[in-house]
Amino acid sequence: MRKINIFDTTLRDGEQSAGVNLNFSEKIEIARQLERLGVDIIEAGFPASSKGDFASVQEIARIVRNCSVTGLARSIQSDLDAAWDALKDGAEPRIHTFIATSPIHRQYKLKKSKEEVIEIAVGSVKYAAQRFPIVQWSAEDAGRTELDYLAEIVEAVIQAGAHVINIPDTVGYLPPAEYGNIFRYLREHVPSIHKVKLSAHCHDDLGMATANSLAAIEAGAEQVEGTINGIGERAGNAALEEVVVALHTRADHYQANTRLKLNEISRTSSLISKLTGMVIPANKAVVGRNAFAHESGIHQDGVLKEKTTYEIISPDLVGVSINSMVLGKHSGRHAFKTRLEELGMSVTEEELNRLFVQFKELADKKKEMTDDDLNALVLEEKLSKDQRFFELESIQVVYGTSQIPTATVTLSGRENEVIQEAATGAGSIEALYNTLERCIDGTVNLLDYRIQSVGAGRDALAQVFVKLKFDGVETSGRGLAQDVLEASAKAYLHAVNRVIYLNDRETVLQP
Repeated sequence: MRKINIFDTTLRDGEQSAGVNLNFSEKIEIARQLERLGVDIIEAGFPASSKGDFASVQEIARIVRNCSVTGLARSIQSDLDAAWDALKDGAEPRIHTFIATSPIHRQYKLKKSKEEVIEIAVGSVKYAAQRFPIVQWSAEDAGRTELDYLAEIVEAVIQAGAHVINIPDTVGYLPPAEYGNIFRYLREHVPSIHKVKLSAHCHDDLGMATANSLAAIEAGAEQVEGTINGIGERAGNAALEEVVVALHTRADHYQANTRLKLNEISRTSSLISKLTGMVIPANKAVVGRNAFAHESGIHQDGVLKEKTTYEIISPDLVGVSINSMVLGKHSGRHAFKTRLEELGMSVTEEELNRLFVQFKELADKKKEMTDDDLNALVLEEKLSKDQRFFELESIQVVYGTSQIPTATVTLSGRENEVIQEAATGAGSIEALYNTLERCIDGTVNLLDYRIQSVGAGRDALAQVFVKLKFDGVETSGRGLAQDVLEASAKAYLHAVNRVIYLNDRETVLQP
């Protein structure tokens, strides 16, 4: 079977999703999980775009050792220099540089002739090849580029030193047959095509990103680019979990596979959903809540008799555990630690001590603590430990149908000062958030508020996601608690603390 490289761009193209703003700690956590998943290449960001992006790409390159880390760069020397400085400590540094090639981009965006675009592309590849052991070059909007011109510029950059040629359907314009034909054309009309790997990068504007990626593999592509959960610009990118599970399930047809650990898919999907705040649709292929649910009586009868009648993908294949181990208030520290290890959660001894205290407190209130609860608990601990400038000490909310909702909040501040305020609102949440705004002494605009349960049952944990603008910065936050109001307060403070953390970090990064 052919080996297909998986190029994950969740941290670059995925973060370009509207409203997504990952911080340094969250990017590191995602990179570690992508490494556990087994992707071949992680596109960690765009180093030249900001000091924060540079720092996160640099750190990811340093800590990830089992896959290649790359960064995006325009065909500009300063971009390429910034990328090298960020990536040079990686296990296998590579650069991903690009220039637009379609007539509409040449005319309106670049204002360059065909010859000028080739000259710029060749120059950037030659410059990059002096440092990077692997150079990937992309023809932005290749899907709308004249085939003969595309072949010409591809041959030129291969001669200049490119190792991987990426053919993006940047705007999700092409149907699978047409997209696959581009790869066939290049294989037939580019003399040096045998020297490079061809890569597919598809967007989902017309809902064909996965189909196009698979069509490219059939036509000879050896690398597929995409994101977990299909997040990304506009309608998103190809969902990598769909592509790799399709290759696995229909290996007889595609005769190709990947090195991904498929049983890490569910955990990776869940982590990225939580950190980006982008909820996975229930009917989403492979990772949606209903992906393995059967409601029709005919389907249920068939599955009970033989699962493969209606289930072509086993839940266990992608890491969905049907029978999660349950811990309770009588579970000890050893059982707690063992279960975290079984779930692949690495925590320090200090984190374990704090987590076990929180676990016991929750277990006293909840009848059962499931794997989902433990995942949520560990994630909250790991990603908020460095961002506790304001901490919730206590809340009290008075509400009645004939009363004005009133909230009283006590916080500990940055210098361990105690802050206490009260305010009213049209409802409990508004009263709570009005009070918190007084506590932090700043203007906060709430842009979005969502709540969902972790697991099932009336004692399930509440997980709240908020999007807000504080101090002129749009950010998001998460909160976890058994009580909805407590979770709401934690989510609000998490978002505010993220902005403070970001501002402090930007100050540290200043030269």
